[in-house]
Amino acid sequence: MTTELSSLIPLRKAWLVLVVVVIAELMDLIDTSVANLAGPSIRADLGGGPMTLQWVLSAYTAAFALGLIASGRLGDLLGRRRLFLLGLAGFTLASLACGLAPSPGFLIAARLLQGLFGSVMIPQGMALVKIVFPPEHLRKALMPFGPIMGLATVAGPILAGWLLHLDLFGSQWRSIFLINIPFGILAAALGWWVLPRHSGEDRNARLDLRGVALLTAGSALLIVPLIQGRDLGWPAWTYAMIAAALVAFGLFVVSERRSSNPVITPSLFGKRSFVVGLLIVGGFYASLSGFVLVINLLLQSGLGWTPLHTGFALIPWALGTAIATLASGAVLAEKLGRANLHLGLAITVVGLLALWWSTAHWGDAITIWTLTPALLVTGIGSGLLFIPLFDFILGDATAEEVGTGAGMLNAAQQFANAIGVAALGTMFFAHIGQSQSSVAAAGLVFAICAAVCVLALLLVRLLPEHSQQAAH
Repeated sequence: MTTELSSLIPLRKAWLVLVVVVIAELMDLIDTSVANLAGPSIRADLGGGPMTLQWVLSAYTAAFALGLIASGRLGDLLGRRRLFLLGLAGFTLASLACGLAPSPGFLIAARLLQGLFGSVMIPQGMALVKIVFPPEHLRKALMPFGPIMGLATVAGPILAGWLLHLDLFGSQWRSIFLINIPFGILAAALGWWVLPRHSGEDRNARLDLRGVALLTAGSALLIVPLIQGRDLGWPAWTYAMIAAALVAFGLFVVSERRSSNPVITPSLFGKRSFVVGLLIVGGFYASLSGFVLVINLLLQSGLGWTPLHTGFALIPWALGTAIATLASGAVLAEKLGRANLHLGLAITVVGLLALWWSTAHWGDAITIWTLTPALLVTGIGSGLLFIPLFDFILGDATAEEVGTGAGMLNAAQQFANAIGVAALGTMFFAHIGQSQSSVAAAGLVFAICAAVCVLALLLVRLLPEHSQQAAH
């Protein structure tokens, strides 16, 4: 079906489809990174306690993760073009709502909608790219994704700091969301024209509503107490919700085994690499999101740096990430095999421990220059993992399992981001509440992130030696 469809679409038009999808990917990626840097400014303007900021960040990633569970199958049922345009339009309108938010609650609700619409949009985009390009051009079409995403990682913090510094029309932090509007309109208009109207939908596909409901309920029951528990003194209902989350996850497993259309292909859980891979993805991305949140809180709320100053301080981390991502995608992943993952996690651990040492050694006297070596090393380690990690986790998956497995890993990544923000953000604020300095609290979080990455490093040995991409 893919070959038949691609043969009906001129190659010039296929490249325009790629442009639309890249714009959508950039909107999603940059929106996540700029919100991290703008967090303290949002809280200063709208008010609210520490958990307000955590909700602003976690609402998006949690909703994105939960939406990913069903969106791939919905694309088969309802049409990928239709869902992509719906997700893009909804994401753009939700960005407008974020930019106009009059209160923390309104902003959190708008961020939830952003995440849900983003989860509808992103999976359809990649599927459409694979459909419109003939096999001999597909690899060339996918090559720009790594460099573009790497550059977006570099540009995100700088863009956020610059927009906050300019304070266009007195918009303060709101401009970081409003900037999505013109790009969303452009992508929607171009997409309406170039996206194929028939994109290989499977009309026989079915969605396991019970499984989706159980997984969504379990995830929500876990995230809510993690974010609100510390601020409210951990009342009994928070522990009850965590226990209920575990029950919901257990019922989900039972439901999956009995379902004729399971959300996750059951055979994946019989593969050691996939089960171990979920743990690696969860640990690494939870640590990464916690690190990004806490370094922003430390520099702005703790040390009083401006958003622009903070954005410049994060350039070494973003630059290291971008360079390593390019090197890994171009050479290292294929040449080193699984050792590339060992190397990336080991370097990440060194960088995080260097951050812990820097906070302990310099204290409130930290400067951009004293942070630069540790941030650069942390970025290089993280960048080595981004491209090859999922390929190695799916290294022994069959062709029928790869699609579902990749979707589940993406959902796990986003859910881990939300858990990392909730759990490590809570830990940071809890230690400040115990009269410890923000520098000491941040150092503790960096040390915990390093410890989690060490555990992930040990688990990498259980993955296959060669990636799915190399195997094919």
